[in-house]
Amino acid sequence: MSTLRDEIAAFENMRGDLETEHLGKWAVIYKRQLIGVFQAFEEAAAEAVTRFGRGPYLIRKIGEPPVTFPASVLYRPVHAR
Repeated sequence: MSTLRDEIAAFENMRGDLETEHLGKWAVIYKRQLIGVFQAFEEAAAEAVTRFGRGPYLIRKIGEPPVTFPASVLYRPVHAR
């Protein structure tokens, strides 16, 4: 089973080609494979959730540095109870 670290490593391996061909778009990586490239985050997220449920999968904007949050920030999905 892939982990998020695996997906990030796969993205990093693809970064050069993705930035050359798809700068500014959104990539979905699942099981170390590029699933698709999308114009908008919402499109990428909808495809990832429809196909893979809760993941793990990586959605990243091509050409942007990864977003990092301070340890004090807690992420809670909107649908969480």
